[in-house]
Amino acid sequence: MEREIDKNTVVLKDETNVGEVQIADDVVAMIATLAAAEVDGVYPVGNATNDLMSKVGVKKLTKGVRVDLQKNNVNVDLAINMDYGYNIPGTCQQVQNKVKTAIENMTGLVCNNVNIRIAGVNMKKDK
Repeated sequence: MEREIDKNTVVLKDETNVGEVQIADDVVAMIATLAAAEVDGVYPVGNATNDLMSKVGVKKLTKGVRVDLQKNNVNVDLAINMDYGYNIPGTCQQVQNKVKTAIENMTGLVCNNVNIRIAGVNMKKDK
């Protein structure tokens, strides 16, 4: 069903002879970043709002994300920042589930691992 054409791209093949779909690892990294940002209290290291997305390059948005594509399998290493006061194991599990689901639903690839590294804790000024 799939073949790898280079280190950073996976080609999805369909039974029909219409053509092929190529998915770059930067696309998978972007999906992981945006999915992680949906979890309360979590800010990916390359965090950017939707307003900034049009002004900042893809490499900046996917900072702290490493994607390993092998055939139809994906392994993701994701660095995140968290707000102070959130439960780290519980929040990380939510991030892992969101990232895995988003990648599998949007690409059709199998996400084997989502490894999380806590890169920092944001202290709220309100407290």
